[in-house]
Amino acid sequence: MRTHTGEKPFKCEVCEKLFTTSGNLNIHMRIHTGEMPFSCEICKTMFSQSKTLNEHLMIHTGEKPFKCEVCDKLFSRCEHRNRHMMTHTGEKPFKCGVCKKLFTTREYLNIHMMIHTGEKPFKCEVCDKRFSKCGHRTRHMRVHTGEKPFKCEVCDKRFSLRHHQNNHMRIHTGEKPFKCEVCNKRFSQCGDRNTHMRTHTGEKPFKCEVCDKGFSHKVSLNRHMRIHTGKKI
Repeated sequence: MRTHTGEKPFKCEVCEKLFTTSGNLNIHMRIHTGEMPFSCEICKTMFSQSKTLNEHLMIHTGEKPFKCEVCDKLFSRCEHRNRHMMTHTGEKPFKCGVCKKLFTTREYLNIHMMIHTGEKPFKCEVCDKRFSKCGHRTRHMRVHTGEKPFKCEVCDKRFSLRHHQNNHMRIHTGEKPFKCEVCNKRFSQCGDRNTHMRTHTGEKPFKCEVCDKGFSHKVSLNRHMRIHTGKKI
């Protein structure tokens, strides 16, 4: 009946948020306690809810049951599909009260607000470094644990970040999605394309602190510095 009446008799003693059931309150309390009782058997990542663990497991299984009805793109989570749909509709219903920037989800707005507040609520328990996003803290923890949950299916090389795995896969596929708009040369990495662009622009962002000579590549600067230091290869 509380669904209809709107009654929320269970209150969090920490932040005073109200809930319709004691179960929802107990789940919410894990935000404050940091409790994460559910663990992925594959990569050992911890979660506060079984639902979140089940969604995470699709990373390992590759399952993507949610399809965009416009472009047929598949997603492992329903909310990711719904968020993606806004790229077709252009809908951005959540507005920052400070800078008026618009966002597709409240979650993105809340994360954005930390730019204005400077808030970094997620702390690494090893080195005390703080992060504005829980996901950033989780990725950082792999520096300490050495965990590399993302594996190349071709050569079995492992990576700590998914985008590093995706970049690596281009070695096997030969894909070069980044094109120079001047000479049409193609590159597998965005950074390589950006570095190449300096051959056209003449940009030399790496400067010798001794003689002020500029270089387009960091490796060229390092090689030049040996003139001043006398260091041999």
